[in-house]
Amino acid sequence: MHVTTREHLILGIESSCDETAASIVAGGRRILSSVIASQVDLHRKYGGVVPELASREHLRRIVPVVREAVEQAGVTLPDVDAIAVTQGPGLIGALLVGVTYGKALALALRKPLIAVNHLEGHVHAVFLEAHAAGRRPELPSVCLIVSGGHTLLYHVASEASHGAPRFSYQRIGGTRDDAAGEAYDKVARMLALGYPGGPVIDRLAPRGNAGAVRFTEPKMRGNASDFSFSGLKTAVFYHLRRNPQLEPEIEARRQALARGEGGADALRALCTPETLDLIASFQRRVVHNLVAQTLAAARERGIRTIFITGGVAANSELRRTFEAEAAGGNWDVYFPSRALSTDNAAMIAAAGYARYLAGERADSSLDPQANLPLA
Repeated sequence: MHVTTREHLILGIESSCDETAASIVAGGRRILSSVIASQVDLHRKYGGVVPELASREHLRRIVPVVREAVEQAGVTLPDVDAIAVTQGPGLIGALLVGVTYGKALALALRKPLIAVNHLEGHVHAVFLEAHAAGRRPELPSVCLIVSGGHTLLYHVASEASHGAPRFSYQRIGGTRDDAAGEAYDKVARMLALGYPGGPVIDRLAPRGNAGAVRFTEPKMRGNASDFSFSGLKTAVFYHLRRNPQLEPEIEARRQALARGEGGADALRALCTPETLDLIASFQRRVVHNLVAQTLAAARERGIRTIFITGGVAANSELRRTFEAEAAGGNWDVYFPSRALSTDNAAMIAAAGYARYLAGERADSSLDPQANLPLA
């Protein structure tokens, strides 16, 4: 067992959406194992996650996934000091599988059970990555959590509590309608680019002219730090209606997807320059909005540290744009690796470790919460 006597081992379990994941993390920062069973292939034919199917797959996969994570870490279940499980937010049926299994393990092993907010897990993914790179982010920070289900801005701070770090989160803003990743998926569906849409659009966007299609920037009333992507999605819809000549190629891509030819290279061969321009322009507008809102929130609060995390944080243009802004504006910008950007259990274990040190414990009454707020 490759851990020191002072490193607590946390078993993390994540099942909030369509990934069944388990991980062993030592000392809150060192990943000993991280196992993820993705359901993308199952849901691809439906163009999105089907909650009932996701729950069934979690039931089928959770035991072997946890077993594999323990074996990869070179430990045994009794070696674990605590079990951290995602309580929410997420799909209620999917969450129920992870919470129930986590409670059963904790009871059987007589180990502490730690309830973790999925969003806090994404914040700790940044700390995991920074630790691996030998960096130490300074708090407070402004954190953008951007994925298929969430587009949120938080003020993240910490203070010592009984010798352990205690993190606090204040919501700055969020999407009023579609999350950014959700908008990617819906636009990809309109254009017959397959599911999930984000990676394909990101691969194709550099082939187009991002200034070719003008999209209006949303004007937010009330909280200026809020986001809105529904209007952009609708603008793409009307652009396609005004350009019926694009329908034949969309149909050709639908047929290619039906044949199982869904790779970015295969789809690019079926895209005209006009479609590539539309894809590039859509992505540029999304990225510009995310970057502008995040930097504005940081400037307003006099904060120089910025976290970007969640599945959309893997987007290459988003990373390049934030890194360019960081170089020009003296920002300290932190991303997780692409593996830690998407849903995983290492981030849940890392977040659970901080709560474990703070003495937080859950019991058998723990229930999943689909809309669990982060506070």
